[in-house]
Amino acid sequence: MTHVVLSLGSNLHRETNIRFAVEKIRQQFGVIEISPVYEAASVGFQGPSFLNLVTGFQCHHPLPELHTGLREIETACGRIRGRKSFDNRVLDIDVLLFGDRDMRADGYNIPRDEIGKYAYVLKPLADLYPDLCHPVSGLAYRQMWRDFNQAEQQLVPVDFALQ
Repeated sequence: MTHVVLSLGSNLHRETNIRFAVEKIRQQFGVIEISPVYEAASVGFQGPSFLNLVTGFQCHHPLPELHTGLREIETACGRIRGRKSFDNRVLDIDVLLFGDRDMRADGYNIPRDEIGKYAYVLKPLADLYPDLCHPVSGLAYRQMWRDFNQAEQQLVPVDFALQ
């Protein structure tokens, strides 16, 4: 089994789509851990604010099979994949971590670069797994969050129960 950590985000029909995704992930993988939910401004384009969170679980699927299952959840939620990387999202699910593996040499962005770039990824990750260490830097996510320039990217905690 591999411990997998995902980032989820939505800025269209946010509450409905986040609930849908969490339920589908729970159905596929069983027990999941869920971070607090945060609201963050869209990055790289003008659009409604996003709801973002991180979830983790044990997975026995190889990474390509996991990706396929996650894309199916996005599609079932109404996501249409386009060329724009920064655009409104019905639902966006990214694999942040696949165990403690650095898979970039294999052509995967794992651990995701976004962990160190965006507050909406790092803060929920640090909330859920404060003592877990980044596979490349070796820093605990709690420390990475302390070192992060928090003034540049504002997050608002959202009272949004998903348990």
